[in-house]
Amino acid sequence: MARCIMDQENIGRVEPDLYRSVMGKFATGIALVTATDKGMAFGMAMNSLTSVSLDPCLLLVCPRRGSATGDAIRNAGAFAISILASGQADICNRFVGKNALRFDGLDLPTDLNCAPLIPGALAQISCRVHAVYPGGDHEIVLGEVVDCRHDDGAPLIFHDGKFCQTAA
Repeated sequence: MARCIMDQENIGRVEPDLYRSVMGKFATGIALVTATDKGMAFGMAMNSLTSVSLDPCLLLVCPRRGSATGDAIRNAGAFAISILASGQADICNRFVGKNALRFDGLDLPTDLNCAPLIPGALAQISCRVHAVYPGGDHEIVLGEVVDCRHDDGAPLIFHDGKFCQTAA
């Protein structure tokens, strides 16, 4: 095996657009993360959802630093996740962009923390905030799962900048 000596001083910085393109090759599911703060519902679409631990049950989400939903999650100390099912791309699109009309016209149940849940989602998870860490232009929110449920079906998949369909 060839010996490799890393030259830290000459390693360049990767351009964000290239990095985004490369990470787009990793197929992910789509989750809507919601919270209620001061009686108002907040939510965002994201694919940065990772299971961290089984004992206790922990997961992480990564909202953009300074986002209204990220602020609501921290203020409320709790959040919900709805993992979208195949066929819910229209719902996902409501939760993208600053001026999106996320909840308009939707009759949404809430979880035990008053966070909105998306009907027809493949799975729903309720969390309380366990810890928040800095992560560049995002925050890493570690949530302790306090309730969860799932249905059978196929997930909504995002790959290479577009939604994809899969079989159940």
